[in-house]
Amino acid sequence: MIEPLIPYITLPEIPILPAFDMPGVGAIDALTIKPFGALVATGVYAGWALSLRQAKRLGLDVEVMNSFIAWVVGIGFVGGHVFDVILYHPDKLTKAASPMAAFQELIFLWRSLSSFGGFAGAVIGLFLWKYRFRVRETMPWADIVISAFPLSWVFGRSGCSVAHDHPGLRSEVWFAVQYPGGGRFDLGLYEMLFTIPLALTFLYLMRKPRPPGFFAGLVCMVYAPTRFALDFLRAQDVRDADPRHLGLTPAQWLCFLMLAVGVYLYLKAMKGAEEGDDMLLRARGVDARLVRRPEASSA
Repeated sequence: MIEPLIPYITLPEIPILPAFDMPGVGAIDALTIKPFGALVATGVYAGWALSLRQAKRLGLDVEVMNSFIAWVVGIGFVGGHVFDVILYHPDKLTKAASPMAAFQELIFLWRSLSSFGGFAGAVIGLFLWKYRFRVRETMPWADIVISAFPLSWVFGRSGCSVAHDHPGLRSEVWFAVQYPGGGRFDLGLYEMLFTIPLALTFLYLMRKPRPPGFFAGLVCMVYAPTRFALDFLRAQDVRDADPRHLGLTPAQWLCFLMLAVGVYLYLKAMKGAEEGDDMLLRARGVDARLVRRPEASSA
């Protein structure tokens, strides 16, 4: 009889401060370093460092690159949580005991994250950065960050694989995971394994300049069908199971949009390269004075 071969691996939390009672406040939970958070933070750092290295390689101002990443990543995390609550768990808002409790569900970012919410938040961060600093060309900066994204995603999905927060359907096939209570598919693990060769491919492709939009389009075209297929394996018999709309999860519906955006960006990048549109050259003219003093951007 075939049985799942992949063990159910978990990592312990590292204690920092024990739980204690604070006068006038009450019980304060213990402070620990959680494996999921540590791996996500590592992924952010790795992607950030790789983006800065690539910016230097392409002749872009590193201080401007730092500013762009801070806006995109920061607002991306906000979007990741807010969209998760709104799209996947709206009952947390509608059934909240008070308006303040509903507000806390939206602002306590560490409680849950949605990958597509993070993507949407990053796009919002891009446009806010563009209009805050009046930058004409954002695609060169965005494409550098997206070229480093698969490396970050390996660490992020590694966190999901040890937290086991993306359980799939029950299964006893050999590549299922030995969950307590029986074998299941582990979608976080599978997506992490898929992302490793993608990250290696991008590291190779980054060795020479690509037309801005190349990596953004490629990521969307690769990730959208992969995520669409994996979500058919998502469990429906667990707590907080993803809702279905006409048989598809919210992420699956968003995959159609992501694929269309990817095709558009990739074709636009190829067309720009053929026509000699040197967007990267114009981006090299942006210096650190722009992110220090927005009014300097009009010069």
